[in-house]
Amino acid sequence: MTIKAGDKMPEGKFTRMTKDGPQKITTDELFKGKTVVFFSVPGAFTPTCDAKHLPGFVELADQIKSKGVDTIACTAVNDVFVMNAWGKASNVGDKILMLADGNAEYAKALGLELNATGFGMGTRGQRFALIVKDGTAQHVYVEAPGEFKVSAADYVLKQL
Repeated sequence: MTIKAGDKMPEGKFTRMTKDGPQKITTDELFKGKTVVFFSVPGAFTPTCDAKHLPGFVELADQIKSKGVDTIACTAVNDVFVMNAWGKASNVGDKILMLADGNAEYAKALGLELNATGFGMGTRGQRFALIVKDGTAQHVYVEAPGEFKVSAADYVLKQL
């Protein structure tokens, strides 16, 4: 079943890079007691994700956080090393938490996995953005195939 507004976020774990190496972060640690903009891209360094999606959130991070958002988190079905390299290449700094969903477990838990085997990319996550308050999805914006509108940083900012 696909997540919808009003649903509790499913339990799960991601991997993120820290100064001490790869570390797990639970959904409780990510969402509990916080307002989080949580967005997903089909893949790090892929065209729209790299040229528009992540850069938009980097550019608007301060404005988004000024609306009461505690954390902006980006996830993709990539390993932690790729997510870390992409964050560095995109000058993310501490503006965005880069979260690896290496086996697409969280994308599947949300019901937002994407079969990209036709492109040689296996199972990925769809392009989406969620506004989450204290572990509950307040707004769920899932892109239509080939679209980049409702999960874009400027659109999400207007919803806050």
